[in-house]
Amino acid sequence: MAKVYNWHLGRSMHYPYEEKHPKSQFVAVFNINRCIACQTCTMACKSTWTFSKGQEHMWWNNVETKPYGGYPQFWDVKLLKLLREADPGGQTWAPHGKGAEAPYGEFEGRTIFEAAPDGEAALGYLPEDKEWRFPNLYEDTSTRYLNPGVMGFSKEGERLPEHKTWFFYLQRLCNHCTYPACLAACPRKALYKRPEDGIVLLDQNRCRGYRKCMLACPYKKTIHNTETRITEKCVACYPRIEGRDPLSQGQPMETRCMAVCPGQIRLQGLVKLGRGGKWAEDRYNPLYYLVRVAKVALPLYPQFGTEPNVYYIPPRWVPRDYLRQMFGPGVDQAIERYAHPDRELLAVLQLFRKSQLILFRYEIQKGPKVFETLRNGKKFELYDDLIIGYGKDGREIVRTRVEEPLYMRPKERLNSI
Repeated sequence: MAKVYNWHLGRSMHYPYEEKHPKSQFVAVFNINRCIACQTCTMACKSTWTFSKGQEHMWWNNVETKPYGGYPQFWDVKLLKLLREADPGGQTWAPHGKGAEAPYGEFEGRTIFEAAPDGEAALGYLPEDKEWRFPNLYEDTSTRYLNPGVMGFSKEGERLPEHKTWFFYLQRLCNHCTYPACLAACPRKALYKRPEDGIVLLDQNRCRGYRKCMLACPYKKTIHNTETRITEKCVACYPRIEGRDPLSQGQPMETRCMAVCPGQIRLQGLVKLGRGGKWAEDRYNPLYYLVRVAKVALPLYPQFGTEPNVYYIPPRWVPRDYLRQMFGPGVDQAIERYAHPDRELLAVLQLFRKSQLILFRYEIQKGPKVFETLRNGKKFELYDDLIIGYGKDGREIVRTRVEEPLYMRPKERLNSI
């Protein structure tokens, strides 16, 4: 068992597999605040990858309504319960951090690898068949927080209001983890991380359908095909990442689920890795900025220990205790930063879904001040800056402004039936 450093946890941990890291890592950021649960991403993935016999129950990408929804049903609740039983009272975070390598503090509990029973690579469970029956159960089902059936707000000082009755949408796909539990658990070594981009793939010629990867994956994103008797999973649309989609003209391109999002909640790309798998400093890569500089995007259930590479900007209206359990102790800082964005953050947020091509660098050209107000007692200024996104080869891909232009139809072209 190797000892590896997990920067999400702020400490070293045990990982039952040889430590290897790619040159670059597939990374995505989802802005939960913008999602409308239209399921366009879900259907784009379904129609591209999982339309064959034996794949009917497979949803490599799905959007589930929290806190009750999940696919398979209650996947996170079940694993959190197993962790609590294996480590009673230990799932806590120490507030002190160690700078950039421990931005959220230090996790004092046991990960799924450290709490694994004898003979298993990770703590986990195999979902029952019935748990795969309803991919969208509890959609738009809210809580009845505090007063049943009553909508309202609570407010503490200058903090944002939280709804008494609430729900939110969680967008999910394979996290292409830095320390994948599925890879560590496979007795056939059928799973592997690509050295060029860290995408986790499965060699179907080696797979024998033991489902050890399904048991170990805490996010339940490896799925058994009952027809072929082997496992399948998200492949991160790797031909598009390689620039082999005819539309991209040889340039790296976002995955299908990212590219079709009408809510513009997704931004996907590649980050450079240095020695030991650390993120190499790349200040003007938009993903590096959102995760490591602005720190508005957080990993999903970092306490599992897999170091997932899909990050989320948390929803502002949800009770903080729930969000801290889901995204770790960086929630308060992330929401505060998102609710009161500075000039640079406002500009970078405009890059979401402005192009299907992957952006590797951005540049901001300052514009005039167009608005000023107070938000929760804090001064807010809006500048109409120009933000330019560049591709892998350094060529400009997109340019957009913070203030979206307003177009008025001339009277000759009024809307009519």
